Amino acid sequence: MSIPTPHISAKSKDEIANTVLMPGDPLRAKYIAENFLDDYKQFTNTRGMLGFTGFYKGKRVSVMGSGMGIPSSMIYFNELYKFYDVETIIRVGSAGSMQENVKLHDIVLATSACSESSINDNLFGNIHFSPTPDFDLLLTAYNKSKELGYITHCGQVHSSDQFYSNIDEKVFKNLQQYDVLCVEMESYGLFTTARKYGKKALAIFTISDSLVSNEADSAENRQNSYTQMMELALEVAPK
Repeated sequence: MSIPTPHISAKSKDEIANTVLMPGDPLRAKYIAENFLDDYKQFTNTRGMLGFTGFYKGKRVSVMGSGMGIPSSMIYFNELYKFYDVETIIRVGSAGSMQENVKLHDIVLATSACSESSINDNLFGNIHFSPTPDFDLLLTAYNKSKELGYITHCGQVHSSDQFYSNIDEKVFKNLQQYDVLCVEMESYGLFTTARKYGKKALAIFTISDSLVSNEADSAENRQNSYTQMMELALEVAPK
C-alpha cells in the first residue's frame, strides 16, 4: 500500500507531524486545530475524518479524528504509524468513571488497557495481552499535569467493545474492586498498534460521565470543552 492510503488523503508524509493527537470525534479535532494551533492546514477529510497540522508554541503537531471503537480507530493508527511514519499518537477523549473518587471533569492517564475485544486472540493464543502506553511519555504527562494543578488519576482503563453495553453487575463490581478507573473505547487498540510498530502512544481522558453517580455532561461540552486535557496533550507532545 502507498500513500495516500484508503482512509487518509494526505499525499505526502510531510503533511503530517511526528506526533498526532487523536480524539474520536473529527469535530473535536477541528476544535483543537482552531483553538490551539497556529498556521494549521487540513491534510485529510476522507470519509469525514478531519485531520490538521499546525504549530503549538512553535512545535509542529497534527490532530485527527479516529472514529469510535477499536476496529475503526485501529485503521487510522496502523496507517499513521506504518505509512506516514508517525512516531507518537496521543489519544484525547472522554470516558465514564467507574470509581467514586474519579469525578466529572477529572483527568485520567491510562497506565494500561483491558478489553473484552477479541482482536488479539489470534496473536497470543490463551495469553491475555495487556498493552501499555510509552512509560516516559506517561511519566512526563503525569508530572506536567501536577505542575499545571490538574486533578489527575493514573491507572488501568477498560476499552469496551460496546457503547450501549449491558455489563454484568458482578463483572462491573469486579472491575471496580480491581481499581479499573474508567471505561472508553479505543486505547486497547492504540497501545497494541504502537507496540506492534515500536512506536509511542499515550491516552488522556476527561471524565464526561460517571457510572457510579450517574452524572453526565452534554454532547456540546464533550465536543467543545475539556481544554485541560487538550492543553496537557499538546504540552507533552514530542517534537
